[in-house]
Amino acid sequence: MSAIRSIAVHKHFGGCRAVDGVTLDVEEGEVCALLGPSGCGKTTMLRLLAGFERPDSGCLMVGGEIVAGGKTFVSPERRRIGMVFQDYALFPHMTVEANVAYALGRRAEGAAARVREVLELVGLGDLGSRQPHELSGGQQQRVALARALAGTPKVVLLDEPFSGLDAALRARVRQEVRAILLAAGVTALFVTHDQEEALSLADRVAVMRDGRVEQVGTPEEVYGRPASRWVAEFLGEADVLPGTVDDGWVDCELARVRAEGVGSGDAEVLVRPESVSLSLGPAAGGRTQVEGVVVEREFFGHDQLVHVELPSGRRLRSRSLSHPVWHPGDRVRVQLDGPVSVYAAASPA
Repeated sequence: MSAIRSIAVHKHFGGCRAVDGVTLDVEEGEVCALLGPSGCGKTTMLRLLAGFERPDSGCLMVGGEIVAGGKTFVSPERRRIGMVFQDYALFPHMTVEANVAYALGRRAEGAAARVREVLELVGLGDLGSRQPHELSGGQQQRVALARALAGTPKVVLLDEPFSGLDAALRARVRQEVRAILLAAGVTALFVTHDQEEALSLADRVAVMRDGRVEQVGTPEEVYGRPASRWVAEFLGEADVLPGTVDDGWVDCELARVRAEGVGSGDAEVLVRPESVSLSLGPAAGGRTQVEGVVVEREFFGHDQLVHVELPSGRRLRSRSLSHPVWHPGDRVRVQLDGPVSVYAAASPA
């Protein structure tokens, strides 16, 4: 059963279509990411689920129950949804325990035991007496998550939960949060504009653009088999080679590859850097290769991003381990060594 179900949901603010017919299912126990650029409607979608906004049309269900749709509108406090805000929204004058207990209400039976339970779950069992300002950013984030989990919600919603953390801390904390959500067995939907964050943390990713869901799938599906050129380029680095499709195959400067589902005619071949390999010797297995010239290299320690100019003058990027080391001016053999995406060429404006 779907823990969250959105059916053709619309929300306008004046003349702006913030959410434009979103249909989405999030299964029980799943961690799902709403990923998209600023202004695409992902935060509005989260606010609609939380009950902070009413949809203009469509239906929203949580745990199999309608929470918004038609004449039905369930208030936020009755939806059994835990919320982790972007700035954590911790009360600075309260202890960690008091912040978590706030979600249970003053008269909740067994509140103290539940507070201890969720603080242990998030790894803060011995910090209950501290004030928020005495904690690191990662610890504050876990307090906010403990508060969201305290009321045994059906669903946890997280709004850009890692944006306030520095890059080094962000990678560690998001894995901690995923482990906590899985241990709690709770369904989670989080909003982010960070592609790496969505792909590394979520079981499934819903990519949004201009108020609509462009594609839903596992991280491997949306990255490896993007539904459109826009999705491909938004989710990571990609270069485009022109090609021509005939009888299910596309010919481009680097190779002849399959082009399933694309009609004959002009096409665009999207190539990710990790699908391009460079060498000094002949191609392995008789693969097609062309000669190129290294024009630029970005070195990251664990890997390198090499910019290569092809005979046509077009440039491709190749991502590989940091050895062998390439330098501008090196003449190399370039070949496809991974999947590509093929789309019908965009019509001229």
